[in-house]
Amino acid sequence: MNTLQAIGRTPLVRLNKVVGPDSAEVFVKLEYYNPTGSYKDRMALAMIEEAERSGALRPGMTVVECTGGSTGTSLAFVCAVKGYQFQVVSSDAFAKEKLQTMQAFGADLILIPSQGGKITPDLIPSMRERARELAQRPDAYFTDQINNAASKKGYKRIGKEIVEQLDRPINVFCGGVGTAGMLMGVSMALREAGQATRIVALEPASAPLLSTGQPGSHRVEGIAIGIVPPLLDKNLYDEARTVDEADARQMSRRLAREEGIFAGISSGLNVAAAVQLAQELGPGHTVVTVACDSGMKYLAGDLYDDHL
Repeated sequence: MNTLQAIGRTPLVRLNKVVGPDSAEVFVKLEYYNPTGSYKDRMALAMIEEAERSGALRPGMTVVECTGGSTGTSLAFVCAVKGYQFQVVSSDAFAKEKLQTMQAFGADLILIPSQGGKITPDLIPSMRERARELAQRPDAYFTDQINNAASKKGYKRIGKEIVEQLDRPINVFCGGVGTAGMLMGVSMALREAGQATRIVALEPASAPLLSTGQPGSHRVEGIAIGIVPPLLDKNLYDEARTVDEADARQMSRRLAREEGIFAGISSGLNVAAAVQLAQELGPGHTVVTVACDSGMKYLAGDLYDDHL
């Protein structure tokens, strides 16, 4: 047994205070209970193990990826346990704690400078291009999370666990879209379980690419990557809607103070949308979303101190 077996089986809790009156019930899957404090552990393990099964990744090779931090942390963790070197391309636009954590797990970190600390439409493509260059070596394997369908297999477990944990119809599931692996994986699992769940893709209001076709800048790490992700299947979600970043930040702080859920800004965005959807649906319905990662990764930024 090793630490990889601690991935998954995370708690599902009902929100009691941030949901308004005459609303549907809202449940949140606490994915920060995974070993590195993020649901990306599921994806990282699935991608690495699929590469091993196919023979694309062999002992002695170096894993390469570009990431804002959580995927990189999860890959660094999995590579550390399995004995692979890991080279990661990231940026100063992402939380310092995430960059430090990747290095703590032994990752070789390469940074692409950002414009004023923002995730601009050209940042992720620049990071990807650098990762592709690094992966040209014959001893390198590029996990390529944006195109890697194995990530959906890892995330399907979230959907399967939700069905096991909630013995009732799930009316709506919502989640922010980065590579889209999580939303697609959960959607697949819910459909396979016979659930007629409405799937809602989320993005920041300042970067409404899925909603209006217009990219933009934002500071919500892990989502809205500046392109329509190749893994996003229009047949597996029903609508896209936006959430104001200020509302996401406020909800993150409310979750900590009122619900005891200490999570990051993408989790605040997910819950803000879930609460809105719950108000629209009304009593007798169920909305589910995820808390993507731990708030511990955001303490160096302004998420938890700009209200002081």
